Formats: sequence, C-alpha cells, structure tokens
Amino acid sequence: MQLQKLTLVNFKNFDSQTFHFENKINCFVGGNGVGKTNVLDAIYYLSFGKSYFNSVATQNIKHTADFFMIEGNYLLGGKQEVIVCSLKRGSKKVIKRNGKIYEKLSDHIGHLPLVIISPADRDLIVDGSDTRRKFIDSVISQSDKQYLKFVINYNKVLAQRNTLLKYFAANRTFDALNLHAYNEQLNRYGSVIFEKRKAFLEAFIPIFKSRYQVISNSKEQVDLVYKTQLEGTNMLTLFEQSLERDRILQYTSTGIHKDDLTLTIDGYPVKKFGSQGQQKSYLIALKLAQFDFIKQQASVKPILLLDDIFDKLDDARVSQIISLVNDNNFGQLFISDTHKQRTEEVVKKTNQPYKIFELHG
Repeated sequence: MQLQKLTLVNFKNFDSQTFHFENKINCFVGGNGVGKTNVLDAIYYLSFGKSYFNSVATQNIKHTADFFMIEGNYLLGGKQEVIVCSLKRGSKKVIKRNGKIYEKLSDHIGHLPLVIISPADRDLIVDGSDTRRKFIDSVISQSDKQYLKFVINYNKVLAQRNTLLKYFAANRTFDALNLHAYNEQLNRYGSVIFEKRKAFLEAFIPIFKSRYQVISNSKEQVDLVYKTQLEGTNMLTLFEQSLERDRILQYTSTGIHKDDLTLTIDGYPVKKFGSQGQQKSYLIALKLAQFDFIKQQASVKPILLLDDIFDKLDDARVSQIISLVNDNNFGQLFISDTHKQRTEEVVKKTNQPYKIFELHG
C-alpha cells in the first residue's frame, strides 16, 4: 500500500497544498508551528475519518474558511484508489472512496491500515483507563469488523442503561424487567469483546516485549497486564452484584467498559518509575507491536507515521529504531522533525529512497 499524492484544502494551517510522495520514506522538516504534524494528521484522517490530535472536527477547518478537504491518492493491491474526507461548517462529515460516499464511517476502518507514533501517545501512560481501552479497540478494529460493530453496539446499550438508571432515580421507580433487557444485550456484546480482547493481548504482549528488548538493548523487563472484572465470572453476575451500587450512582459501575491495561517496567508502573527515555521507548515498542500485529492480520504493510520521534531519545535508541525500519518489514514511512540535518543523517543510513519536504510558516 502506498500514498502517492496528498491534497489539503483549508485543513488546519494550510490554504491549499499538494504533496507527491516517495514510496518509502517522506520527511517533513521545519520550525515549530509550520504544520509538520498537521500533514501527518491529514494522512491519519484518511485512514480513520478523524483527527488523531483534535476530537472536535470543526476545529480542523482553517480559521477563516467554511470547509476543509483532504484527498489521498493511493496504490492499493495494484489498483488506484482515491479517498476524500471533507467537512463543511454546519454539515455532516463526508468520506468518499472512489467517488462513493460511505454510509457508515465504521465501514472504512481497516481499509487503509495505519499506525502513528507521536508525543501525544504519552496519554496511554498518564491518562485514565479509557485511553488504554481505546488503544486496544483501535488495534483490533483495524482487522476485525465484527469487533468494531460489537464495541459500537455495547456503548450504545450502555448509554441507554445509564439513562434508565437516572430515570429510575429521578422518578423514584424501578423496573427490573426493563433493566434486565439491557443487561442481556450488554452480556451478549460484552462477552464477545472480552474474549477478543483476551485473545488479542495473548498474541500482542510477546510481540511488544520483543520490540522493547530490541529498542532498549535488553536493559529492562517490561510487561502489560490485562485488568478486567470479567475474569472467572460473567456480565450478568456482575450486574446482579452491583445493582444497588448502580442505582445509587445512577450509572453502570461494572462491565468490560472498566477494562484496563497495567503498564510496567521491571515490575513497577512505568508512569511512576520510568524515565522519559524509557517511557518513550515503551510507547514506541507498543506502537511497533501494533504495526506488527496489524500487518499479520491484514497481510498488508500499514503506513507508519513518526511524529517528532527523535526528541528525548539518545542516539543509540534512535539508531535502533532506524535499523528496525531498514529491514523489509516496513512499507511507507512519514517522519516529522524540527532538525533537517538530523533527519537527513538518520534517513541516509537506511539506504532507502527518501524525500524531504521543508515547510515554512
């Protein structure tokens, strides 16, 4: 898979710009605020129909404009494909594949597999469990349509159950039968999600550990532990046990929407005990493992975006990452960096075709 051309109109700080890409390595260099990360975000947008950095879609429209448009020309399985994402103020987002509008955005997920490594990934370490669950869901969803459908359905039913609990409290009433109907649905979706998450992590954790060993030269031991309330029980039992608490709290306090990952380094939480370099290596290993997993599942090399990756890493770790990219496991690569010279020195060592785009504010 290859992104050959990217056109941006009114996207973030760009008026109108077109890029023609090299099939291996493409670098965006320039000072802070010139739009390097915005180009990577536009490429991410074409795969996921949303920004990696800003969840408010209209904030991606250039300040003075009424709309934005991103167009990507891909070579996929020997065929040309055109993906267009556009948004007009006051209207619904539109995503087209070869001129045909998607009815559901979820139908597009996984079509253009992509992995991004960015300083924003630090949220995986410092944020709450919701961020880590989204990470698990996004990796599995790129190769499993049913999983994505079940997660969407589970979240819909969960919101309905929470609304019902609030209604009971506000009206001082209770209807066990009505609540049970939601419990049944959540159990049906949640059981499948739980099994798929468990199977995914069994496959994913060894890949992650081996990636970390290479990046860190086997200096530390890392682990991921799946925390779930479903181990050894089922959703219906959980709902039964937490009924009184749910009625008091007016929301669903148990279920697979409480799942989490514990991230450790030498047995201790990486959040508290990992240095900046170790945390960055940890996150890069996580994302490279995501790349490996998706590549296995989708049998296509995902596009890899490296946003400001050389910051806070010593030369040895940078060299390790670049040597990983140098083997034939990787497809097309997009890099952003503030130092042109540093970037050029690093990519030259790969002996791969590359192109450098200098951006100016």
